Amino acid sequence: MALGTGYPAYAGDPQYGGGQGSTKPDPPTPDSNATSGNGSIGANIRIKQSKSGSGESTTTATSSNANWKPPVCWYEPMYTPEEYEEFIKSAYTGALEPAASYAKARAEEKYHKDDKGLWWQVKFRDDNYTEACPVTTDNWEIWVPPADPQPDPNKLTPEILSELAYNSTKLPTPPVELSPSEDRLIVNLGTRVAFKGDFDRVWTTASINYKGVQMAATTVATPVALRVEAGTDEADPQSCTYDLVKGEDGYSVDSKNAGCNVTYRRSSGTGTYPFKASITWKVTWTDSADPDGPARQPALPDGLSTYEQDVTVKEIESVNR
Repeated sequence: MALGTGYPAYAGDPQYGGGQGSTKPDPPTPDSNATSGNGSIGANIRIKQSKSGSGESTTTATSSNANWKPPVCWYEPMYTPEEYEEFIKSAYTGALEPAASYAKARAEEKYHKDDKGLWWQVKFRDDNYTEACPVTTDNWEIWVPPADPQPDPNKLTPEILSELAYNSTKLPTPPVELSPSEDRLIVNLGTRVAFKGDFDRVWTTASINYKGVQMAATTVATPVALRVEAGTDEADPQSCTYDLVKGEDGYSVDSKNAGCNVTYRRSSGTGTYPFKASITWKVTWTDSADPDGPARQPALPDGLSTYEQDVTVKEIESVNR
């Protein structure tokens, strides 16, 4: 039974709040810092992010690949054999099935006492249970020896940490200025786009240092382009993309002499159009806490930070064609 559709009966499991004899544990409480720039995820994963620029508004990074999703769950190191024995005996006392059988199986394994290694336990990124966790109810915890010949695919790795870091990254939104201004755009007149941001690359590190298990991964997001979208098919072109230019004071864009400027062909009438501006960020990752470490594979998708504003487009007879 996948954990995305059902949960094991863990009586008194401190992680799930089930009382003695419980047959269905309370769902985990999501970590309030799970998506913040600095905080924690799971049990012992720490998140640290660099500054994203002074005075800039920020938004959670979104993936340019709509099919990419961060990990729903993973295994983290949690218990020594002695701690695990104590946990099972205290948390499963009086448990009903199937938790009772689960506790019995762990006892039959003698909790791997006198063996070198740790018990790793499944942890969740948040409380979105519509996405199935691939861990099943009969391996809520796994035994991991120092030399793991067949590591579980859901065991925490630098690659998983990089995906969690990516999903926690906050990026500055584009400080876009429109000319004419957003409340005075004109039909058949190209919309000039300009901005100058004092932000630079943004890095986020996800790391764990618990019971001798140390690993980290750092994602580095570098801004490369600005894309603007008219928000209506009554424009030609409906979108434009501009390369960012880096100067001493940060990145800038000015479409004054560009070959592409969004041009509205019809007024917004009594309403508005949702004009959207998105910065594309090239994202790499390294398997350490050093943002300047060598880039690793597999590659992460580009990130996006988006700002949307309503624009009013007026029709002026003198500029009609």
